[in-house]
Amino acid sequence: MLTGRQQELAVLAELTRPDAPATAVVVHGGRGTGKSALLGAALRRAVGEGGLVLSAMAEPADAHTRSGLVRQLVEQLPSPRAGRPGGLGGPGPAVGEEAHRLIAAAARRAPRTVIGIDDLQWTDAASAAWLETLLRRLDDLPVTVVATHGPGRLPSDEDPVGTLLPLFHRRIRLTPLTDADVARLVHTVLGAGAEDGTGPGPEPAPEFVTACRTATGGNPALLHTLLRSLRSAAVVPDAATAAALDRHVPAGTGRTVHAALRTMGPGVLATAEAAAVLVGPHPPAAELLAFASGIEQQVVEDGLHALTLAGTMVPGEHGSTFSAPLLAAAVAAEVLPSRRQALHSRAARFLIDQGAAWAEVVPHLIGSPIGQDGTAEALLNAADDALEHGENATAVACLRRALREPLREQLRAQVLASLGEAELARCVPTAVHTLRRSLDLATVPGEQAAAARSLAGALFTLDRYPEGLDVLRRAAQRIRHTGPAHALRLEIDLLYGQLGRIHTAAAALPRLRELDPAAAQGSPAERSLAALLSLRCLIDGGGCREDALAHARDALAGGVCPEGDESYVYTAPVLAFSAAGRPDLALAHVNASLEGSRGQAAALRQAYLTTLRAGVNYRLGDVRGCEADARAAIAALRGVGAGPTTSHSVAMLTDALTKQGRLAEAEDLLAEHGLTGTLGQHWANDFTALVRGRLKVARGRVEEGLEDLLRAGERATTRLMSGPAVLPWRSEAALARAALGDTRQAVELAAEEAELARAWGAPEITGNALRVLGLVTPGPDGLVLLREAVALLEPTAARLAHAQALADCGARLRQAGHLDDARAHLRSAVVSARRCGATAVADAAECELRAAGYRPDAPAEEGAQALTPSERRVAALAAEGLTNKEIAARLYVGLRTVEVHLTKAYGKLGIQGRPGLADALAAPGSVRR
Repeated sequence: MLTGRQQELAVLAELTRPDAPATAVVVHGGRGTGKSALLGAALRRAVGEGGLVLSAMAEPADAHTRSGLVRQLVEQLPSPRAGRPGGLGGPGPAVGEEAHRLIAAAARRAPRTVIGIDDLQWTDAASAAWLETLLRRLDDLPVTVVATHGPGRLPSDEDPVGTLLPLFHRRIRLTPLTDADVARLVHTVLGAGAEDGTGPGPEPAPEFVTACRTATGGNPALLHTLLRSLRSAAVVPDAATAAALDRHVPAGTGRTVHAALRTMGPGVLATAEAAAVLVGPHPPAAELLAFASGIEQQVVEDGLHALTLAGTMVPGEHGSTFSAPLLAAAVAAEVLPSRRQALHSRAARFLIDQGAAWAEVVPHLIGSPIGQDGTAEALLNAADDALEHGENATAVACLRRALREPLREQLRAQVLASLGEAELARCVPTAVHTLRRSLDLATVPGEQAAAARSLAGALFTLDRYPEGLDVLRRAAQRIRHTGPAHALRLEIDLLYGQLGRIHTAAAALPRLRELDPAAAQGSPAERSLAALLSLRCLIDGGGCREDALAHARDALAGGVCPEGDESYVYTAPVLAFSAAGRPDLALAHVNASLEGSRGQAAALRQAYLTTLRAGVNYRLGDVRGCEADARAAIAALRGVGAGPTTSHSVAMLTDALTKQGRLAEAEDLLAEHGLTGTLGQHWANDFTALVRGRLKVARGRVEEGLEDLLRAGERATTRLMSGPAVLPWRSEAALARAALGDTRQAVELAAEEAELARAWGAPEITGNALRVLGLVTPGPDGLVLLREAVALLEPTAARLAHAQALADCGARLRQAGHLDDARAHLRSAVVSARRCGATAVADAAECELRAAGYRPDAPAEEGAQALTPSERRVAALAAEGLTNKEIAARLYVGLRTVEVHLTKAYGKLGIQGRPGLADALAAPGSVRR
């Protein structure tokens, strides 16, 4: 109890030493602050120094016992030579004078007399009068008086101590322990021994220390109680256990606190119980406490005042709160469940009648008894309000509580559907269970369709595609006659899911060919059918590019995640825009949907949209943006319990790392996600196979890489989506064939892709195909194709594809002896590739420049060239307008890391802050001779 009190103890030691002048000191503090321990230590020290020590302790029962404290002191006087004094006489004024004479006589015989009085606030009136006389005569005696004073009588009671306190020369006020004090105490109690019982134990984690101080308010007695309880439970003082401390109430603490509260006057305990139970966003006001507890408001106000004087509660802007959360928890733990529910019920009724915000009402609705009129309706209203304000956790709590009410089956199905949707933002496996229950109970076709689509989408996220397809199939059959439009909507998702799997794609194609936009016009399936038809255009290939764009526009008229119609089918129009040469439109739609969902705590939606944006950035050649979005998507999926084994985001991140030359990191990523062996059927893994093959070729394992590239083509061809607009596997395989010396097959593959690309008609797709065909075609004919590729790609948004074409054309020009032309191409390639973040392409182009007689600038001490990859990623996101907190979440790093990277980036770029950041990052690098 003396931890953190060394300074106060030193003051008392100085005041009680034998040669110190006579004085009086009072130690102020609330309950459990260590007043008694400090007084005891000071008195023991005085005894050790040969002084005469007299001590007395006042108790509440002594307040009405005449001269009780004085008698305690006199009875400790040593026996004189002539025999022990006969003690004090009976009651009367002479008692004080007699006691003063006896103590004065004893004090003159001792080198120093120290009188210690514990809990001065309970002193009886007669003893207080005697003590007042003593304090006024201290100059005549070698006496030091040390008293402790804490919370005691209510203000309405007679307080005989009030005139005493000004007579004390010195005052010591005990404040809460600091983090450093708490850390020492935690280490002493919980970490004093190693596991083998020898040597010092580990230092407590800072988070644990802070949690202990917060839970106890820095009160030593509460802290000792908490730590002893934690020691009994063998708790390790680390960061992982810190979060649970606010729920740990040591055994017996509640009873002890209740006993103390009962001594503080009428209504105090009832007031404290209500305040401890009715915890909400703000401390409960006196009016609320009075209504909920059923006692008069004046009694509640007196009780709050008494609790404040005792240090049990502290006043604040919105009301009084407990000085330590542990106190509140201890008080609440002793309240019977029936009384707790009654308090919450009455509090909810009071707040609703007062028009309070739902956020204030929710804790009391959740704690109310089951079956009361209006509770279910109020909970559902509160859930709607929480979802509207992006408070997903609150909505989930309200909906789960509402399900405990006696609801009609149809309403229960609706509540389960809402709960399942909310749970998707927190834990997808849990949402699957809830959505399945909703589907089982739903009877209305529209609700059945919505529940089935949500359930199937959640199953797809968990890579449980056969289950998801079965859910859609069964639900569509179930409502085919009662809700044909809703059945069609389900069939659209079913067809999209079937097309995404190798074994079911061929069977879905005949029905896909039959679909007519007019069949869904004006129905809930209109936009989703347009989305599916944009995918059909990608499958059909040549001549369908304009139709794909038209369908994509219709499909995304309501956004990528249209309210009430969210579905993975809207991935198709985003892909169609990108594949048809309008990645700018794809990016605009995805960004608009991301902005609209921000703040809604929809983690799964954020993961889906950031994965889509990573794909668009891949098409645009924004390597850094692709990496940042892919990392954010992976982190979001992990956060909701969805393992991204087949997620596009893992493949996107692998590709971005490969283009930056971070090959070992890319391989580790695939291994971490189990993507180094046989890949699942979903078409996301077609792209994974392509990326994996490209990585292996870059690592020099060309034959292994070619196998993956051909396997990607086989997979895509099986689902009749082998065109280069979706997956340019032929061009990648052609490069691998050429690296192995098989020029004939390389040319055949590249030529086939170029033909398909020309038929499709998107300049980006055609330009990339011609670039590869030019690379594998020897002689002047190859150079002609490379020049055509550069010309086609130059006006497009595919900046990395253009940089790669410039680099390849420049290399061929150098080999042909056209050095000036080669240097111009290569210089542009370096600048453009660096802007895209494609380090590997830029480095290769610089090597060609050296071979052409040029050398790049030495690494810049300043400017964008000097930024590390991490600094560039953070700076790029800051340039987009993201806050530091948003950047940290996007990159899955700490806030401090973001701040450090930005500070370094500002210095290297020569700017003072975010203004001008985008221009500084876009400034071209230079290459000199």
